[in-house]
Amino acid sequence: MKQHLTDAWRTVAPPRDDPHGPLPPLLVLLTIVTGLVDAFSYLELGRVFVANMTGNVVFLAFALGGAPGFVWWASLLGVATFIGGAFLGGRIASARGVHRGRHLLTAASVQGAIVLVATIVAFVLPTPFGDAALVVLIVLLGVGMGLQNATARAIAVPDLTTTVLTLTLVGISADSKPAGGAGGKVGRRFVSIASMFVGALIGSALVTAHLAPFVLVLATVLLAVIVARAARFARSTDAWTTKP
Repeated sequence: MKQHLTDAWRTVAPPRDDPHGPLPPLLVLLTIVTGLVDAFSYLELGRVFVANMTGNVVFLAFALGGAPGFVWWASLLGVATFIGGAFLGGRIASARGVHRGRHLLTAASVQGAIVLVATIVAFVLPTPFGDAALVVLIVLLGVGMGLQNATARAIAVPDLTTTVLTLTLVGISADSKPAGGAGGKVGRRFVSIASMFVGALIGSALVTAHLAPFVLVLATVLLAVIVARAARFARSTDAWTTKP
């Protein structure tokens, strides 16, 4: 247990010799952003995810199968815009990926600007959102989250994908000592899961309180914090700046 708690603490407050430098806590913040944004999109944009694409594929099948409450074009649009955002993330990785700090700075800055525009749209347009508003918000948030996912993948900090938790849960169980594994990284993996949970919990509470646009405000603030922190390390020449 002590080792797991130490691992969790080093994820949110990494030591100076951490092979990933200051990146882990910033990716934890991005995971909270995912929980926030997906809570907003699912509860306000017609049962669509903009970050977790497995859900969208299933929702699209539900809609085409005639299940009530699902909009086929919203799920399809979520997938398409996510792919577009991932393409943008790939282009940024090609240009800035040599230095992981500068890569995160550039990607988070672009994502922050996109989510800020979505926040303004959410405040300006009346709720419940009409089809035109749904299209605009799904496009903006889908691109932003696709960009985030591609960035986390390229930065490659183990067990901090910021979006997908399925393999994280599998790792906790399959790598446990009773299963014959080494039993490592439980603390870090738990932090990842808890971060997503906290973001979704706060997001759903704000939506339930009829404060849905403030979910995106909080996501924008977290992205601004990430940008500010990443800017401090953009000129670092330490070993963590290159992918292991």
